[in-house]
Amino acid sequence: MRNARVARSRKNRVAPALAGVAAVAMSFVITPTVGASTDAATATSVAAFGGMEGLVAAAKKEGTLNVITLPADWANYGNIIKDFSKKYGIKVNSANPDGTSQDEINAVTELKGQSRAPDVLDLGTSFAITADQDGLLAPYKVVEWSDIPAIAKSKDATWFDDYGGYVAIGYNSKVVKHAPTSFADLLNPEYKNQVALNGNPTQAGAAFAAVYAAALANGGSYDNIEPGIEYFHKLSSEGNFVPVTGGPSTVESGQTPILIWWDYLEASEVAKQYPGWKVVIPSDASYAGYYSQAISKTAPDPAAARLWEEYLYSATGQNLWLQGEARPIELPSMVKSGSVDEAAYKALPAAPSGPLTFPTEAQITQAEATVAQGWTSAIGG
Repeated sequence: MRNARVARSRKNRVAPALAGVAAVAMSFVITPTVGASTDAATATSVAAFGGMEGLVAAAKKEGTLNVITLPADWANYGNIIKDFSKKYGIKVNSANPDGTSQDEINAVTELKGQSRAPDVLDLGTSFAITADQDGLLAPYKVVEWSDIPAIAKSKDATWFDDYGGYVAIGYNSKVVKHAPTSFADLLNPEYKNQVALNGNPTQAGAAFAAVYAAALANGGSYDNIEPGIEYFHKLSSEGNFVPVTGGPSTVESGQTPILIWWDYLEASEVAKQYPGWKVVIPSDASYAGYYSQAISKTAPDPAAARLWEEYLYSATGQNLWLQGEARPIELPSMVKSGSVDEAAYKALPAAPSGPLTFPTEAQITQAEATVAQGWTSAIGG
């Protein structure tokens, strides 16, 4: 399943307390003054459309939205897409659902100027940073912009984190008799030919995050991901690493009894299908990450793209992430304001104690380059 997105390292972060729901609601009742001269492609906020009604009207006129690499069972995207389409009467074209963050970036450049080019992107943060540096993203601030912590969004408003979770170890308890609870445990010979990542870390955000987590568990830091690469080299040399893209299908086939992936995807995509699947956050490394949203600078449906982002960051969109067992970026403020889905919130796995930390853009960029240079040789590819 979707190899992609977190580093789309997808980095991790926690949102601080935010403005109240009343303030958000007020911003949605501005009288629309949008006219034919409004250029949706350069709009940096809903104010450019005269308010939400103007944005909705412009998006409905376009009538379509192109998304990419969003599998229906990934963090509740299936229901999110259906609800958005029903709410606004906009057709959502979903391309390459099992693709990677790099596939998204490639599509933006290769399909530029075509009506089927991606309008919006859901990227691992490191890939969002790269796309920003390459000038592929359009700046836009959603109504809830102040609810997104500064460390979870770019200064130029070209990407902003949305949902995430923790790097976790999932395992088939019917096959794996001794539960692994740490990266150190996975080096045990009893796990020969059992451990996989959800993709290649040079292309898949979740896999990149796993390498970062392994680095933290082995004396590394946000400035030094090399120990994570060395760890997987050792895991491969010991014969424990399975060099395939792990996911529900490989779990079903028995090819990957142990999978290092995001906790919410282990829970929603694997555990719900296979009751014997257990999920633990490694005791020797706690690494959380969020995926980032972005709008293509050359989106063929620029108004619909901006409406999509407004929807995702509304209480409705954020609670749909929560119902998919992911942690929405606005969770702290939603809990404080009472707008959170309490049942979904209480169903989340217990988070590690202590404050979260995460790498800066510069650290991620450097780590990405290090992984790109050393991964293939490290695992014997």
